[in-house]
Amino acid sequence: METVVSGIRSTGKLHLGNYYGALGNFVKMQNEYNCFFFIADLHSLTTHPTPQDLQATVRNVVVEYLAAGIDPEKSTIYIQSDVPEVAELYLYMNMNAYMGELERSTSFKDKIRANPNNVNAGLLTYPVLMACDILIHHGTKVPVGKDQEQHLEMTRTFGNRFNHLYQTEYFKEAFAFSYSDKLVKVPGLSGQGKMGKSNGEADCIYLSDSPEVIRKKIMRAVSDSGPTEPNQAKPESIQNLFDLMKVVSAPDTLAHFDDLYNNCAIRYGDFKKQLAEDMVNATEPVRSRIEAIKNDDQYIQKVIKLGAEKAQASAQKTIKEVREIIGLKKLY
Repeated sequence: METVVSGIRSTGKLHLGNYYGALGNFVKMQNEYNCFFFIADLHSLTTHPTPQDLQATVRNVVVEYLAAGIDPEKSTIYIQSDVPEVAELYLYMNMNAYMGELERSTSFKDKIRANPNNVNAGLLTYPVLMACDILIHHGTKVPVGKDQEQHLEMTRTFGNRFNHLYQTEYFKEAFAFSYSDKLVKVPGLSGQGKMGKSNGEADCIYLSDSPEVIRKKIMRAVSDSGPTEPNQAKPESIQNLFDLMKVVSAPDTLAHFDDLYNNCAIRYGDFKKQLAEDMVNATEPVRSRIEAIKNDDQYIQKVIKLGAEKAQASAQKTIKEVREIIGLKKLY
């Protein structure tokens, strides 16, 4: 059975992009693969969260993993920092990662442009830590969004470099995986780019958002004055809204509004109202389960403890073998 590994940073509530880009695949995969799904609290340290915020967001992601349908009996749900072997492998792999390739990483360039006053070493070596999350469990399938494909290429590079350096075939190659033909990229409401917390609350539809909040966000989403000629190309802000409808609405609903747009007959108020209602219906099952789980401290702690034990057993075996391959054997 192949191993699946993927995680989500603990930087706040999960949104629609997380669900359709990752969580939906997680739920399907757990019945067919050996799955490790983690909360990436070590990754989130690059933005220096307060201890209180970090603990709260980690707990929140655990709740939303469970609400999305991940079964802790079928999958291993764990907190990244509960497995110190990940940090140890991160140290070893950093010795084989080169400055040039790390500086060329698209995510590094994006982050230093967005936060020029916080260019820390953790941002530079972020791809190495991500690689170690996968390599520690010998993952071969990684359900990630399209923007993470370069990181997976780097994961393969680091694993293969280790194999070549120590003349072994220890690490396997990991590839992006989705049940659909293409990796899902869910756009945000701000009119440009993918949905993401870094663009502000108004850009995201969170899984825990109430129907009222969802309706308000959709109605305030960026649009324009409408098409001026038949079949004209949609600007990015409008295409984003149509892409969102493609995710949550029925095909005939999408076709109906696409036809109205192409014939210069679309009314954005009607379009947004339909999108909002479809969004409310699409998120209702997860939203209801979040409310049912979030106050059950005993169950949440049980899930976290079980996941830590299962993840540590896998990681400890890898670290023991890596130490032997490198030559870090105890001499006593």
